[in-house]
Amino acid sequence: MTPHTDYDLIFFGHFAKDFNVVDGHGEHQSGGGVFFGSVVARRIGLRVAVVTRLHPADFARLDEMRCEGIDMFAAPAAQTTGIENTYQSHDMERRICKPLGFAGALQLADVPPASARIYAITPIIAGEMDLAFLKSLAARGPVALDIQGFVRVPENGTLVYKPWQDIAEGLARVTYLKVDRAEAEAITGETDLAVAARKLAAYGPREIVLTQSAGVTVFANGEMYTAPFTPRSLVGRTGRGDTCFATYLSKRLSESPAVACRFAGAVTTLKQEKPGPFRDPVPVV
Repeated sequence: MTPHTDYDLIFFGHFAKDFNVVDGHGEHQSGGGVFFGSVVARRIGLRVAVVTRLHPADFARLDEMRCEGIDMFAAPAAQTTGIENTYQSHDMERRICKPLGFAGALQLADVPPASARIYAITPIIAGEMDLAFLKSLAARGPVALDIQGFVRVPENGTLVYKPWQDIAEGLARVTYLKVDRAEAEAITGETDLAVAARKLAAYGPREIVLTQSAGVTVFANGEMYTAPFTPRSLVGRTGRGDTCFATYLSKRLSESPAVACRFAGAVTTLKQEKPGPFRDPVPVV
């Protein structure tokens, strides 16, 4: 298949080989924002590409995305990134994350000569890309950023939140910002999501997407929008935020923040009921 030269969304970040532990039961699964995000965006009907790095022995794992019609631009790395996620609470809001491997920093040379309506930066661990990489994409067009890949840092065998030293300069170039509740609290010191959203927006992002177990909150155009997550089970909890953010961005290309928020809530509800990326019929909201 010949890759396209223009896309609705291009996702940047590491594909992951994760080990997810829930109530003491562990299972190896594919993961990463590029995985969960690209599949749901493609299922919604968008033209999608992924730019990633991983060990050549794992290149075949990308076929799951290729079969969805997603164009892959993969660079070889000494390792494939992976995380052991151990969930601790009944609502699976909090987790302990231990790095299992790291594929190294994406390089500007890894970026294909292609355009996108949104450049979605969805890293897993700090170090996947730097400020210069973000700036280069922002010079091309609107950037969406999941902040976890700039504040989640390996330390003593686990992943912890650390301040992003370039947060002001970085967020000034972001149009759509995604954080979860734990990240929002760590970055802003606020437990009230509305207050946290306004603090984050002051750095420059036009729209803030915040996720938590109860649902998604969007701050855009000075207004706050919310949509609940109402899953019948949480067996598909891993990838919740990645799915929500990608779904919001996908719908936001054609609809208002309010509509995109409701749509993201509905899709993310369904996703949490099944492991793996979203593959259900797309709901109408």
